[in-house]
Amino acid sequence: MDRLRILASPSDAQRITRRSLLAGFAVAGAGLTLSACSRGGVPSPPADGIMEDQLNIYSWGDYDDPDNIAEFGRRGVTIQIDNFGSNEELVAKLGAARGTSGYDIVVPTGSYVPVMARAGLLEKLDHSYLPNLANVEPIYRHQPWDRTNEYVVCKNWGTTGFVYDTRVIHRELTSWNDFLDAAQNEARGKTSVLEDPWEVCSIFFAANGFNLNTTDERQLDACEKYMVGTFAPTISAFISQVSAQLAQRQFALMQAFNGDVRLALLEDDDPDRWRFVFPTPTANLWMDTWAIAKGAQHPDAAYAFINYMLEPEVGMKEMEYIGYPTGLIGQQQLAVENEVPMIDLIYPTQATLDRLTPSEVTDAIPRLVKIFNRIQAGAVA
Repeated sequence: MDRLRILASPSDAQRITRRSLLAGFAVAGAGLTLSACSRGGVPSPPADGIMEDQLNIYSWGDYDDPDNIAEFGRRGVTIQIDNFGSNEELVAKLGAARGTSGYDIVVPTGSYVPVMARAGLLEKLDHSYLPNLANVEPIYRHQPWDRTNEYVVCKNWGTTGFVYDTRVIHRELTSWNDFLDAAQNEARGKTSVLEDPWEVCSIFFAANGFNLNTTDERQLDACEKYMVGTFAPTISAFISQVSAQLAQRQFALMQAFNGDVRLALLEDDDPDRWRFVFPTPTANLWMDTWAIAKGAQHPDAAYAFINYMLEPEVGMKEMEYIGYPTGLIGQQQLAVENEVPMIDLIYPTQATLDRLTPSEVTDAIPRLVKIFNRIQAGAVA
């Protein structure tokens, strides 16, 4: 019998999918200043390769192919998956537990890895137990926030853009400036943005040529003035999962993540009416990662699971299920050969990738939260 427990109702799992942050930045001020809480090193997996019969995972909702999870469970491991809604929730949970969370594997976004490592929330990885790490493309093995994969391994990556209804907006939109203009005109009152302070404020920063990770007070002031006074009244919703909204034709313009839009369009009865944009001049390039939590009680199962997820066939199924690449060598070419639908929404062009900006956890986060709260208060939602 397949061994799998997901501690979330089907409705909850849909609500807190990977990119649904649920405005969790409210805990940023406290959660990101954790002191080190190491409880000592996690034991290495046994030389005979025998795994424990339990694996506890703390991840985003509906973020893995159930068939892959079930297949690993057939190795005699009961898999329990709990869901969180934001990186801040993950940090707060592990920080409060101080190495006794009970979780073996966690899935932080890459930009949070330095904070979590400094706070002693993650175990250092022993690469000898991850031979399939060699299957990961070099570009995804050497990120600025963990150059040598000391703590994490690539799980998935993606970007942010927007999708619009061509039956309502007849002109071509290509930039964040276009997004802001359409929100005030054709899509006024029919515009949604993500439930994420960094992403929403980045619309203004990108449109004005500012660094998306700016900490400049004058630029933050300008953002607050425009986004609260001019943009907020055009917004009718804050949504990170666009499937239902596309189907109901409720909105004409939606900030969204590329993989989520692809999944929504695959289910839509008229996908040609929608157009997704990788907007200029820049947008977020995020990566989620596999990591082993401090104090993991089932390290051999954890290493075996991560290594399993780095197998080409398993990674391919993951990519097709959630709509985001897993960073494995040759995966894009294999997707082309297998005629994976809407592959252009999974893999941005190299020109697009070259102009994207990875999000960072900076001292400006509390200010972005305050701006976001004022935007929400001023919206027509």
